[in-house]
Amino acid sequence: MSKELATSSTRPYFIRALHEWCCANGLTPYVAVRVDGSVQVPNEFVKDDEIVLNISPDATSSLKLGNDFIEFKARFGGVAREVVVPIEQVMAIYARENGQGMAFPMEAATRSNPVPAHLSAVHAPATDLANRPAPELEEPLKNTGSKQRPPQAPKPTGPSGRPSLKRVK
Repeated sequence: MSKELATSSTRPYFIRALHEWCCANGLTPYVAVRVDGSVQVPNEFVKDDEIVLNISPDATSSLKLGNDFIEFKARFGGVAREVVVPIEQVMAIYARENGQGMAFPMEAATRSNPVPAHLSAVHAPATDLANRPAPELEEPLKNTGSKQRPPQAPKPTGPSGRPSLKRVK
């Protein structure tokens, strides 16, 4: 009889690979996260136990895409915050500009609400994700060459007149 060897999750490797692919192609990597007690994010920006985070180098500092956690610092509404997301809470990673990416199944133990149908398949095309806008953080993308960014809707502003984080379903 052959014994099945325990292997580590492929999720952190796919997240790192897609993050690298987005950055190498001038795209903005976003992660959709299921929020529970294990996730450290600004709770005022969580809606329906979910948050979408921009994890581009322009929006984060000290980004660590580890095997167990995604950790970084970012500004939300002008305030520097530390973010810690357990890898198993990441529902998807995709490019903001075209929605290409990957959705992950959520473990039954971590589901407090069912995963939306468009996020349920491991290799689901992320075309539906492109229609799920994520919030912009403080710093806009820098133009790093001749590639032009597609036109964008105006950013919502907070009471201070600065961009604010808003997730629209």
